[in-house]
Amino acid sequence: MKKVKDLKKWVELYNEVEDVCNELELAFDFCKEGAMTEDEVDAVYEKALTCTEDLEMKNMLRKEEDKMGAVLKIVAGAGGTEAQDWASMLYRMYQRWAERQGYKCELTNFQEGDEAGIKTVTLQIEGDMAYGYLKSENGVHRLVRVSPFNAQGKRMTSFTSVFVVPLVDDSIEVEVNPANLSWDTFRSSGAGGQNVNKVETGVRLHYLYKDEDTGETEEIVIENTESRSQFGNKDNAMRLLKSQLYEKELAKRRAASAKIEAGKKKIEWGSQIRSYVFDDRRVKDHRTDYQTSNVQAVMDGDIDAFIKAYLMEFGGEE
Repeated sequence: MKKVKDLKKWVELYNEVEDVCNELELAFDFCKEGAMTEDEVDAVYEKALTCTEDLEMKNMLRKEEDKMGAVLKIVAGAGGTEAQDWASMLYRMYQRWAERQGYKCELTNFQEGDEAGIKTVTLQIEGDMAYGYLKSENGVHRLVRVSPFNAQGKRMTSFTSVFVVPLVDDSIEVEVNPANLSWDTFRSSGAGGQNVNKVETGVRLHYLYKDEDTGETEEIVIENTESRSQFGNKDNAMRLLKSQLYEKELAKRRAASAKIEAGKKKIEWGSQIRSYVFDDRRVKDHRTDYQTSNVQAVMDGDIDAFIKAYLMEFGGEE
């Protein structure tokens, strides 16, 4: 039934493009006859171009994981208060973007900065194609501005890392070895009612991950304070663990594909991907070279053009 529903969506999108292209053809004829102005034809053309590009972009999101929700984690880099303030600005940017898409956005972990901003925050973003769009945000985001925290008013550079993995649901099978799993509990801080700071509802999951191919081990640590109950937080922490393990499997597939297609341009997930230069009024993506001078709109969540540029250039390579 789900497959039929997905196919129906593609048919509807194709029909929409076909209708607007037919409308454009008629608009040219009407313009020749004097029944439409050139400006009106231009408007129909822009509509047809947008519909076609939207269909092309969705065609870049045909992998199983692209349809899933996303777990987005923001971690402030070195630089103290300035970097932590930058992390909070990115947090707000992604919240605004999710609202624009009509996605459900839940805060699962939040650590305040020492003086301002945040050290780290984790969001669960649920909605159709959320991971497919947000995978373009994986990497290091660079801010250049005159710092309000610097007494001399110096221009400073800060870095914050963004990590995005698919949010797995019950339809995805991910193996978790119970022998490699352990838990800590702690008292939550922040909003949450009478239990906060009185009962140890916060949980910290420790999982010893072993790469079957290399034999290397890595400890995965996940904190969750979303729910008022310890049980609810454990349940969600397990879901986040499965999301990370699923992403590791996808990374292996991507690495194998990259070896086969060695001639293609690679995307380094940990590299600097975008610069936000406030005093020069410029935001530039270093992978696609797409840039805009409307810095405020970007910080208010208008990042669709950056996502689109990334998917149109690299979407078919992953």
